[in-house]
Amino acid sequence: MKTVFIAGATGYLGRHLCAEYSRRGWYVTALVRDRERADNLAADTLIAAEATRPEVLSGVMDGVDLVISALGITRQADGLTYRDVDYRANLNLLHEAERAGVGRFAYVHVLNADVMNHVPLVAAKVAFVDALHASALPSTVIAPSGYFSDMGEFISMARSGRVWLFAPGTARINPIHGADLAAATAEATEAGTDWLDVGGPETFTHLELARLAAASVGRPARITLLPDWIRRAALRLLPRIAPRRVHGPAQFFLTALSRDMVGTPFGTHRLQDHYATLSP
Repeated sequence: MKTVFIAGATGYLGRHLCAEYSRRGWYVTALVRDRERADNLAADTLIAAEATRPEVLSGVMDGVDLVISALGITRQADGLTYRDVDYRANLNLLHEAERAGVGRFAYVHVLNADVMNHVPLVAAKVAFVDALHASALPSTVIAPSGYFSDMGEFISMARSGRVWLFAPGTARINPIHGADLAAATAEATEAGTDWLDVGGPETFTHLELARLAAASVGRPARITLLPDWIRRAALRLLPRIAPRRVHGPAQFFLTALSRDMVGTPFGTHRLQDHYATLSP
């Protein structure tokens, strides 16, 4: 039986990765920070360890065929930075995988990272991908467009009675469900794919997302388009006036909102059905 080691296993995507590989008959070892958060995780073995501490990773990948890291932070906590987790913690995992002779290392990145490298969250991920590509270890980089879980903000705004967008609202995205992304990852790693830009089966403009969210909660589609200079000004001001745990993810999302985030279509899950599960 093949063994997969999944880091970031208790996150949104990590849980789907565990379930997908378990379904495919792999022996799943999950790296978790807190065992209490690992309830109902489809894993054969749990390893509770901090990837930021390389000494505790010694031996955890012995006999492992594949490592997948969905490890990263969207909100900085515990005094850790993006550089600490998205770069150094993943680098610790890579070094242990090299020592253990793992067959392949897969990393969940972000779409369009090359044009968002000035954003600290993305820069840390890019730095790790550079290290991964410099390694002799075979690798797969998965770059998703965006998750269904990120699209919940449109539902929240629609429930409040108004959806706020930045003009012109025509940037496109094909967000992907975690289950579909896990399946795409499994197929890419089994095929030995080096890099996969991937998204869901449906592409929407931001205006279309707003209308879909409004229809899902049974509200009129009240949409306000803010001038884009407000977004650009916020990008400059937030690092000066907001704590890192706030301005870090905000910088990423405000930057991503200004461009198309469309990957190769994959999967069967529809955003409308996901919104239906969020609606009262």
